Amino acid sequence: MATLKDIAEKAEVSTSTVSRVLNYDPTLSVGDETKKRIFEAAEELEYKNHRKKITQKKYKVAIVNWYTEEEELNDLYYLSIRLGAEQQAQLMDYEIVRVYHREEEKMDSDLAGILAIGKFSPTQVKKLREQAPHVCFVDYIPDDRADDTVLIDFKEAMRQNIDYLIQTGHKRIGFIAGEESYSDFSGTWTDPRTNHVKNYLKKKQLYNEQYFFKGAFRVQDGKDNMEKAITELGKENLPSAFIAANDAIAIGCLKALYEHQIRVPEEVSIIGFNDISTAKYITPSLTTVKVYTEEMGRSGIQLLHERIQEDREATKSVTVSTKLIKRDSA
Repeated sequence: MATLKDIAEKAEVSTSTVSRVLNYDPTLSVGDETKKRIFEAAEELEYKNHRKKITQKKYKVAIVNWYTEEEELNDLYYLSIRLGAEQQAQLMDYEIVRVYHREEEKMDSDLAGILAIGKFSPTQVKKLREQAPHVCFVDYIPDDRADDTVLIDFKEAMRQNIDYLIQTGHKRIGFIAGEESYSDFSGTWTDPRTNHVKNYLKKKQLYNEQYFFKGAFRVQDGKDNMEKAITELGKENLPSAFIAANDAIAIGCLKALYEHQIRVPEEVSIIGFNDISTAKYITPSLTTVKVYTEEMGRSGIQLLHERIQEDREATKSVTVSTKLIKRDSA
């Protein structure tokens, strides 16, 4: 496990700055470039890749992130996928073009493939396919399922979360979902985990619609939704546990609970999702679902490689497993 000192040395900042950035301290005034160096250092120090570099004909691939650079800092999930993809592409000797989709940057005309990370509208999917002969989507599957994809088993992850909470004595379980707009603002993408949680809680006869909230995948939205839950339900009627759709939301929940002097996990337990590099450093350390984001990025590049180098015709979908990481918040 990387220490704060390791991260500070790699990012060339003080350990106190690293600690405050990883804890999303709103009183800290540092630029996005400094935050980016710290987050990337924290993610990269988690990687343990000793694979031998592959020598081949030089091809160019674009790694398209549906976020802007600024948004990527608010949700490290996609940053981590991108870093894993870039690392694998470099090992396989591909030339990389990094594109943040909302910048509407025109991509090169000689691309061998595109790795599209995030959520894309049907119009955007069509445009991506026009830019390169091969496209692989990570964390998204187009309606026609005509491209390679890398996905997470959300259903099993949510089942494990709920089973763990039930085993530890919880009967009032809430969920804070995420919702986002496509980057071309043509519609919204709704978190599929919501239905998985609802269905499984109904099966266990523990479902309560009042315990469900929704917002963006950001720290502030998590904080706002937890404060809404406290206001609407009252401290004494809060669920004894909440599952958050990502770690950023969970961190926001922790902040709201702390400000309202509600003890975690004694009074309310919190489970996040993703196990971003900051999850182990916050107080209390976050119980969360580890998503193998590095492997998601690597798998996407490997699928593109099969298309480009091996002329594979059949469409593939890779499903990456998850793991519940038990820490102090639940």
